This record gives sequence, C-alpha cells and structure tokens, in this order.
Amino acid sequence: MLSVIRTATAVLAACAVAWALPAPAAAQAGGGGPPTVGVATVHSAPVTSTSQFFGRVQAIDSVALIARVTGYLDKRLFNGGEDVKQGQLLYVLEQGPFQAQVLSQQGNLAQAKANVRNASLSLKRQQALLHTPAGQQSNLDNAVATQGSNAGAVLTAEGNLQAAQINLGYTEIRAPIDGRISATSVNPGNVVGPTSGTLATVVSQDPMYVIFPVASREVDSMQKKFAAVGGLAAAKIKLRLTGGTIYDKTGTLDYVAPTVSTNTDTITLRATVPNPERDGGDKGGVSSRELVDGAFVTVLISDPHPVVSILIPRGAVLSDQQGDYVFVVDANNKAQRANVKLGQTIKAEQVVLSGLKDGQRIIVDGLQSVHTGAAVKPAAPETGVGDPDAAGGE
Repeated sequence: MLSVIRTATAVLAACAVAWALPAPAAAQAGGGGPPTVGVATVHSAPVTSTSQFFGRVQAIDSVALIARVTGYLDKRLFNGGEDVKQGQLLYVLEQGPFQAQVLSQQGNLAQAKANVRNASLSLKRQQALLHTPAGQQSNLDNAVATQGSNAGAVLTAEGNLQAAQINLGYTEIRAPIDGRISATSVNPGNVVGPTSGTLATVVSQDPMYVIFPVASREVDSMQKKFAAVGGLAAAKIKLRLTGGTIYDKTGTLDYVAPTVSTNTDTITLRATVPNPERDGGDKGGVSSRELVDGAFVTVLISDPHPVVSILIPRGAVLSDQQGDYVFVVDANNKAQRANVKLGQTIKAEQVVLSGLKDGQRIIVDGLQSVHTGAAVKPAAPETGVGDPDAAGGE
C-alpha cells in the first residue's frame, strides 16, 4: 500500500513540473487560461518605395537579310543561333554571271573611251582646216557634236560598269550588325532574289531595350520625385525575370515618349539594360545571355530617397470583407482589431501606411485562437520583425 501511494505522488509531481514549463508562442495554454500568442512591437524604418511595371525586352537592332539580286544560293557560312560580327560573310550567291556582266561593261567602257579619243582627233583636224580652202564650218560642227556624244557614251558606260560591280557585290551577303542570327529559311541550291523573302534575321544582343507603359499620372509623380537628382534619367532600373529572380544588371531610363496613348492614358518609357554573355558565352548556338528579345519582364523603379515607414511581419495581416487588419494587444493584454492600410511588400515584411504607430504590440503568432476583446498571454514571437536596417525596396 505504501508503494502505491509513493507511485501516485511521483506521477502528480511529474505532471506539476510539466505544467510549469513555458509553452511555445503558438500553443494554447491549458486549464482554460488565455491563449499564448507571439507578440512583436511595431517599429519604423527607412523604406525605399519601389514601383512595378510590366515591360517587354526589345533588341536595339534587328535586321532581316534579303537577297538584292537574283541568283542561285551557292554557300551558307554560318549556323543558326550563333553570334555574328558586323561584316562577317554569311551567304554567297553564284557569282559567274555577275562577273561576266562586269567584264562586258568594262569592254563597253573601253570602246566608248576609244571613240572619244578618235572624235577628239577628228575635232582637232577640222579646227585646223577651218581657215583653209578645204575647211568647212559644217564639218567642224559635226566633229564637235560627235566628240560630245562620245564623251556622254563614256559616262553611260562608266555607270553601267558601276551598276554591274554593285550587283556583283550583292552576291556576297554580310552581317550588317553585331548580333545573333536566326536559322536560315533557304538552303544552298535554291534560287533567291528580292522577292524570296527573309533569308535570316540578325538581332543585336548587348545592350537591350526594355519598353514599358506607365500611367501618365505616375510619370508626372516620378518626374517630381527625381527632379532634385537630375530627372528621370537618374532613375535606376531593375528587372524581375519571368522566373521571379531579380536580374543582377542595372539599366538606365533613356526615353520617354512625347505623346500619351489616347486608349490607355499611358506614356511609353524605355530603358537600356546590359545583356552580357554568361558562363563562357555561346555554346553550340545556345545563348548564355539572360535577356531575350520579346520576353516579358517586371520593371522595378525605386524612389531616389527612402521614407520612414511602419513595418510589420507579413503574416500578421488578416483580411475580411471590411478590409485588412491586425490584432493589437492593449494594456490589459486583450486583443483588439486595428484596421490598416497597406503599402508595398518588402521581403518578409509589410509596409503599413495607416492604422498603426510605433510601440504598439501586434500578434504575429497564434492568430487562429484570437478574437476581438479576448484575453491573451503575450510571448516572444516565433517569427519576429526583420532587422530595421535591412529594409529596402527590391
């Protein structure tokens, strides 16, 4: 009997010790007491406000390669998808017929020049005979006309030769710009010409444009914000790629359209952003550059000066039909609803524009067990407010 009493006493003592241990912030206190909740103190920190816009990447230069003379395509000297340099030879058309045309025009020019020399000699003879019994004014006039006609024939022959040489040059199609070339649409052996369409397209790669529309009222607001630092040209442009990552290169704003779209009340802005090769550059026609012509991106423009704002953990914010709100712990350790107006989200924290002030305590953990006016037991939060010094726009 004595051993049973000792055993029961030990069990009760163990339970008492267990109840005395501190419960985690998200756990409810036993025995019908108020729930334990994680509480954080509202704080302010400098925040750089960031505006976001949807944009599209656009190559600065894009050139369609089209044959300017008609002929058989003899050679293709590139692989689709690789980088090419300005002046690089890409296609060669059959050159024989065009070389023959050059030779023919060279012969015509030589003949025209010979006729000019002969006409010049005849003119001199007629000029010498004019004041002799054998001389006639009509013969002199004919010699002058013939000499002038033959001189004109020389100019015509020179023009024809130049045209033939230009056409011969067109049999070699070279890259007009530095860039990446598309796959070819015509293979050697086919006849190509001005009506054959695009053979391939060369698209410049570095840098790239980013084109994005902005509401006219927002452009006006940004112009005022940046007026003190040199205007919109001083804005630093960051991009969020489609995968959600932030592009590590910074662009500059270099163009604001002079007109407002009547359909959308927006103004088109343009930024220039570097687009260098990565990881050793081109590998077998596969680009290592991160920006691609035509791709969608999110444009991020941060204000030039940070603004002191209230920050709270994002998880502390609740929403219902009345809007966004948080639970504030009052002096009596009771939960009270506080409606808030939210600003931008910065990493794990939320900017609050109105509804809270420094020093207030808000519930960040254990929200599922809280309602307005209920008593709570504050404890350290499992997820605290971030370091105020780390606050800033993305």
